[in-house]
This record gives sequence, C-alpha cells and structure tokens, in this order.
Amino acid sequence: MAQSLKPVRIAPKGMGLADFVAQEEGFFAAEGLAVEFDWKTFRGTQSSWKGLDYLNRPQDQPYQQGDAGVIQSACQWGSVCNAGAGMGRFVSDCYGISPWAIYVRPDSKIRKPEDLRDVPIAVGLRAGSHFNVPWRLEPYMPLEHIKVVNVGGFGARLTALLNKEVEAASLLPPQIAMAEQLGLRKVMENTFHTIWWVPEHLDQATLAAVLRALARAEQAIDANLPKYLPLWKHTIPAEFADRQWDFSTFGRGERFVYEKLPDGEFDEIIAQVTRWGLDNYMNERRFEQLAVSSR
Repeated sequence: MAQSLKPVRIAPKGMGLADFVAQEEGFFAAEGLAVEFDWKTFRGTQSSWKGLDYLNRPQDQPYQQGDAGVIQSACQWGSVCNAGAGMGRFVSDCYGISPWAIYVRPDSKIRKPEDLRDVPIAVGLRAGSHFNVPWRLEPYMPLEHIKVVNVGGFGARLTALLNKEVEAASLLPPQIAMAEQLGLRKVMENTFHTIWWVPEHLDQATLAAVLRALARAEQAIDANLPKYLPLWKHTIPAEFADRQWDFSTFGRGERFVYEKLPDGEFDEIIAQVTRWGLDNYMNERRFEQLAVSSR
C-alpha cells in the first residue's frame, strides 16, 4: 500500500523559483509531502496594502483569522519581527539571498542614491521592500531624511510607479526584471537575506522535509536554469498578466541556502529594527524563544 503524503500549505513569496521547481519536479512528494500553495495569501501580498496597518497585511491574515498553519518566508528583519510579535517562529538554519533595487521612471531627475533625500519611496509596510530602504540608504543620508510610503505588494508598487503616484519604488524579484522590460531606470541595487517563517507548532520532521525539497530544487536550478525560467509565470500579478514577458531575462531571483544564519546576524537584525523604530510590536526578543531549527 502506498504511503499517504502529509498535507502542507506553503505561501510562496514569489521572489525565487525553488518552491515552484520543488512542486513541479516532485521533490516535495519525494519527501512525503502533499504541498498545497496558498495562492490567496500570495496574491494578497502582491496587491495594495494602502490603509492596512501591521498585523492586518495579507501575510498576517492566517494568524489573525486563527489559521496559523501556513509556511511563509520574508525578509530577515520581517521574519524576526513577525515572530517577536507572536506570529509563528523563524527558521535559524536556512536563509535566502535576494536581489533588491530602487527604480524610477526613465524621465526622473533622480540619478543617484543621494537624490532620494526626502523623496517618498513606495514600499510594502514592514516587509523586505520597506526594511531595505533605511538599511541601504543610511550610508547616504541621515535616517530622518529617508521617507517611505506604504503602497503594498510588488504589483501595487510597480503600478504606483508607472502611474506616477510615486517618484521611486523599492523592488524585489521578479519586479526588478519586470521594471527592466518596462523601461524603468535603476538608481541603486544590492542583496539581502530572507528567512523562513513557520507556524509555532510545526513539527521538526515536516520542516526538514520542506527544506530538503527546496535545497534539491536549488540544485536543479543550478544545473539547468533556462529550463525553469518559464515558471516565473506563476509570480506575475493579475494586473500585468496580459503583457508579453520575456522570462529568459528574469534570472534566478532569490537563492535558497540550506545553512544556518551567519553568526551575529540575529543580534544585528534586532539592533537595526530597534534603531529604525520598527520594533514596537515585538513582545519577545530572545533568540531561543523565536527561532526553530530543522535539525
């Protein structure tokens, strides 16, 4: 008799291909998992968050509605802050490496990072697009001159920039590649870490199985990236779905790394969000109370 697979729900963040490759190639199933993608949460994170405070964002809803069984991932600061605010735990023995950039329209007078002084930048509240802005702009200007406006997910941020609602937008994959194809202009770029964010009571064996499947997917991507680039189709927001995208130019996006967080990174995260004043929802700050391991 065939062994039954364990149901697991994952909300892809859409910044990389590993989730989709693991599903398409049967790597989740090979680990004994029947993975269901939570498209409602994912599509919500792409949309507008205008008027939505922290704890009411699309990715927060599973916790606010009593359904905390979804595995997600967020920027390094966001995953730690979410756990500290009582929404699950962050995983300490893996991380992602993702591109990040700020874009403007081609006719913008903004040419270099210093030109962003006092310019509101479109972000998604307390998510990677938000936290990256003070982190990367502080070398160029005092914190009080770094301005953000909560627009929401990447579809909303890209739309706001194209519609001239904002002068600049903080973008992640795949909207960086989309911005390039739309003729928008990059002002600055860098990378940052993402961290997996899981339900508090997720059992270790299930977590380990998910991460092994993602690690296997990364190996497959490394071996044949062009084969998997068409899977970016899953990440395109509805408002951009009717455009013709050349996925061959999208690149790999976020890379999954099945290794523990670098030493000192947790303490640095706490120090940064505290200095930025973005720690005010955190009721717990101890690593041993917020982190879980898959092994």
